[in-house]
Amino acid sequence: MKNKKETMPIGEGQEILLHCCCGPCSTSSIERLLELDWVPILFYQNDNIYPKEEWEKRYKQLEKVAKHYSLKLVGKEDYNHIAWRAAIKGYEAEPEHGQRCRLCFNYNLNQASKKAKELGIKHFTTTLTVSRFKNSKQIFLVGDKFTGFEEIDFKKKNGFSKSVIISNELNLYRQQYCGCEFSLNPLKVDNNESNL
Repeated sequence: MKNKKETMPIGEGQEILLHCCCGPCSTSSIERLLELDWVPILFYQNDNIYPKEEWEKRYKQLEKVAKHYSLKLVGKEDYNHIAWRAAIKGYEAEPEHGQRCRLCFNYNLNQASKKAKELGIKHFTTTLTVSRFKNSKQIFLVGDKFTGFEEIDFKKKNGFSKSVIISNELNLYRQQYCGCEFSLNPLKVDNNESNL
């Protein structure tokens, strides 16, 4: 990692691209960024999410969150699960938190980095660190190679618990799996890419 940080980076009114995996995880992450004086621009892409109907459903929830906080939402590029499958090829059978997840983090952070550059935004981060099921240090190790990546652990200050409370208040759909087919049901995975 770049360095050990005792405090989260202060935005001083600057824009930050926030890679959002879903609406619920974005809620408390947005509130934390606002507390830290950042101006979040929400970014949704997430080719890892399966099936496409789930990808669309999560985007709709993020639209509700963006409207609630009056924030700009960008992304939702063409769904390309085949590209994500190519990026994790050979690691499909890895357990959760293994190399497949690291490759997935790399894929999504690379997409966010590209979008930030395209939009002229110098900083970006991800809501992935709010989940109690994700190792923030693992995400930071991946993010460290990207210029402008801010190491913000959204789990701190009860971030996950707050996301649950806010999601209930906003009546958001809360998914029961990370996103890919391997986290959905590892015992019944269709490895035939023609069916994706």
